[in-house]
Amino acid sequence: MTQICWVPHPINHIGISRLEDSGFTVIRGECPDDPALHSLITAAIFRSGKFTSTMMGQFPALKVIAVHGTGTDGIDLRAATEKGIVVLNTPGMNSRSVAEHAMALLFALAKRITIADQAVRNNEYTSVKYLGGFQEIMGMSLGVIGYGATGQILARLATGLGMTVRVFSSQPAETINLAGCIKAASLESLLRESDYVSLHAPSTPKTKHLINADRLALMKPGACLINTSRGALVDENALAEALRHGKLAGAGLDVFEQEPLPVDSPLMSAPNIILTPHTAASTESAMRNMALAAVQGILDVVNHQRPSFLVNPAVWPER
Repeated sequence: MTQICWVPHPINHIGISRLEDSGFTVIRGECPDDPALHSLITAAIFRSGKFTSTMMGQFPALKVIAVHGTGTDGIDLRAATEKGIVVLNTPGMNSRSVAEHAMALLFALAKRITIADQAVRNNEYTSVKYLGGFQEIMGMSLGVIGYGATGQILARLATGLGMTVRVFSSQPAETINLAGCIKAASLESLLRESDYVSLHAPSTPKTKHLINADRLALMKPGACLINTSRGALVDENALAEALRHGKLAGAGLDVFEQEPLPVDSPLMSAPNIILTPHTAASTESAMRNMALAAVQGILDVVNHQRPSFLVNPAVWPER
């Protein structure tokens, strides 16, 4: 029987080729409103947005949802498990790319790249050149919140540049110390002691607005915040206020609570902020790795093999 994989968002072509070589028909983009076609869809590769219980109900033969990335907060996991649908993700496949993007934002903030670029374009060459505020990275302190694959790579990059790296994580101090980093006693102490703070935590009810007005107030005067993880970690209104009042020197964000970022978001008019459109994981290498890992997970499931990165393990014996 024909098997169809629905791919609503673009993925690397090598993933599409692998699916087709394995006998799948691939539907890209919007799924046609054809119930007969829906009944043939056994797999989906999902990059962003919501995959609700109602959506799952439209595909009675759906066996597996492969998340193209790490975050599964957009997937109704309870509904998937109840319906016998396997959910898997692709952790680690984009970690290097995201860590490099976080470091790129750090450099851009330290060297005031966007401000300098606009100065040249606005014929303000000399005024910005002597304005000051440009920083060397060496000797600065970086606070890393979350010490998974991405946080670990960023920490290595930062220590290699001569930064002092403090980590807030549940991992033991011995593990963190062996990597040349310091385990922070608390989130609050990390915020107080860091010149730059980079977020690498998952989006859960506990981490929603982890960085709020009270915690922004703890940060060093002149510190910078970087978020390449999940938009829900940051209270965006509070961040915009902190930037407007000069509490922070800057911020670099690749993720937002609502994407695309609304044009009336307070972040749009906040000073000294760099905004990128969730592109940290969009390098060719990461896209290729995530596509291949998602496809491999789908092939494992349809061949009755447990996938490497099963998100809802309770579904496996009941699928």
